[in-house]
Amino acid sequence: MLWLVGSVLIIAYALVPVLWIASLSFKGGDDINNQQFLPSALSLENYRIVLSSDLFLTALRNSVGMSLIATLTSVVVATLAAYAVARLDFPGKRLVLGVALMITVFPIISIATPLFNLWRTVGLFDTWPGLIIPYLSFSIPLSVYVLSAFFREIPWEMEQAAQVDGATSWQAFRRVIVPLAAPGVFTAAILTFFMIWNDFVFGITLTSSEAARPVPAALAFFSGASQFSQPTAPIAAASVIVTIPVVVLVLLFQQRIVAGLTNGAVKG
Repeated sequence: MLWLVGSVLIIAYALVPVLWIASLSFKGGDDINNQQFLPSALSLENYRIVLSSDLFLTALRNSVGMSLIATLTSVVVATLAAYAVARLDFPGKRLVLGVALMITVFPIISIATPLFNLWRTVGLFDTWPGLIIPYLSFSIPLSVYVLSAFFREIPWEMEQAAQVDGATSWQAFRRVIVPLAAPGVFTAAILTFFMIWNDFVFGITLTSSEAARPVPAALAFFSGASQFSQPTAPIAAASVIVTIPVVVLVLLFQQRIVAGLTNGAVKG
């Protein structure tokens, strides 16, 4: 019974703020001052404001583009690196994994200002590469740490059997090892995508215009229909829109994500 009560409380704690934002996004005009949970009348006014805003649409394009590029690059590089860490014996192997774990928990805000100064000097400030590079610096170590656990669990004999049958090392890796590690690859990709999609610190620090500013940072500059209107409800509508891709990805790949998280935790 206590487990049930605890579960309900945790779910309510997590869902109530989300439901409140969703409800707020459907409040139009003066209804925003309505203290009730549900809007007096459903209105799509805030969504029309957001979807007609160049600021939001440009930021959405930036977020989608940079998230896909950084996620694909991170997963490819991390897959190769994690395979090497799992299969090869070399000095400093444990140190590599330790450093990778250390980087994943390193406070991003501590390097934001140095990067700001460096990027202005080298010409990467307010550009896609100027954001993608820091994203990769944090996402690749995370992916390496996650994927190395999966590669260690794959029997070495399966790769050797493929090579005995005539496959090269690259063919055995691509056709045998990677498919077996698919749950881990999906897990690393989803975690990387979520981390980049939700980034605010780099987005607000390393940009100064709409050229490369992602959605989380752009929402801080959102002003609604006019400079005199309260932007709370339009920001809520924008938050609902940018949450949809996350929800869709989780629903589509939930089985792979769960399999990836549980398989990776079997043994280290």
